[in-house]
Amino acid sequence: MRQFLLMSSVGCHLCDEAADILIHSMDPQLHQLDEVDIAYDDALLEKYALLIPVLVDEVSGEELRWPFDHQDVGRFIARL
Repeated sequence: MRQFLLMSSVGCHLCDEAADILIHSMDPQLHQLDEVDIAYDDALLEKYALLIPVLVDEVSGEELRWPFDHQDVGRFIARL
């Protein structure tokens, strides 16, 4: 199972939109998605504050930055 992190924060409407896209783009049998609130980690806050939402592949560390859609997510996963 491939594991991904969605870097986000509470109250971020773009993060909510990204989560919805990811839920409908990923196969739960093949992909695990965990949401990370960057507000609780100073290093993540410094790195992602102006970029969220960002999808991160936990194995490779590759990132898919906003804006993205269903097709972008599919291409991102396919190239990993």
